[in-house]
Amino acid sequence: MKFELTILGSNSALPTSKRFPTAQILNVLERFFLIDCGEGTQIQLKRFRVPMSRINHIFISHLHGDHFFGLIGLISSFSLQGRINDLHIYAHSKLEKIIRFQLEILESKLSYNLIFHNIFGKEIQTLFEDEALTVESFPLRHGVMPCAGFLFKEKERPRHLIKDMLDFYQIPIKARHGIKMGDNYLTDDGDLIPNSKLTLEASKPRSYAFCTDTAYFPRIVPIINKVDLLYHEATFLKNDAKRAKSTYHSTAEQAAKIADEAKISRLLIGHFSARFHDLSGHLKEAQSVFKNTALAEDGCVFEIPLKSKK
Repeated sequence: MKFELTILGSNSALPTSKRFPTAQILNVLERFFLIDCGEGTQIQLKRFRVPMSRINHIFISHLHGDHFFGLIGLISSFSLQGRINDLHIYAHSKLEKIIRFQLEILESKLSYNLIFHNIFGKEIQTLFEDEALTVESFPLRHGVMPCAGFLFKEKERPRHLIKDMLDFYQIPIKARHGIKMGDNYLTDDGDLIPNSKLTLEASKPRSYAFCTDTAYFPRIVPIINKVDLLYHEATFLKNDAKRAKSTYHSTAEQAAKIADEAKISRLLIGHFSARFHDLSGHLKEAQSVFKNTALAEDGCVFEIPLKSKK
């Protein structure tokens, strides 16, 4: 029942010897979602032993190179490996033109279907949905460049059946789905067995929000309200607040303010400027506002455990 985030890259525009540009893998119940794909992403995928063949959905926040320059290489490697499953890419419409042009110039024929889904950028949009999960995009504030955040939300699970009670009341298999969905059970003798005797409440649905690149933007607070895990860019420290504002980025303090206002459970900060070799200042600054903060450094893994609704 995993809900686990692996940081593949945590730096901003310029990579360093220790930090790659932005990329993350989110494993939700063994569904692997790639979020952004900076230069070197496939190297990091191999380094951290991510099953690349399990990646069927890629989400690109915006079209600055440090968020998608690794994509054409990954697409090509998938084909060289004989991939046959469709690959879905969710991004601004210009990305399809860029990738199709690259493939055409290289005269590359892929072994699989490449399917693009446009992110409109100025509204909340459902990008993906299956029986267990929804993924939504929402607008961030990054100057004239359209930039999207992503919200991954588990759906409500059916209630847990109590096997001993089902056996005690001799409840047939055909009635059990309805009971999982909350039905009571009427015996052949006319006795009504309440659902609360037959089931336990399901775990609370888990959630993850990804916010990069963006200036301090309180409008996202209602969208990410009470998520379990929030990744928010923290390119600069508060001493560079003017530079952060002019480049439409955030400081560690501003990221923490968003986390605090949204009442989230845990904050991750990343997208660090290459000028910072020591990130302890970022962590200290953020924790002064929002204590439950961690650095989203390359190779770090963050799991959201199952919790009761109480």
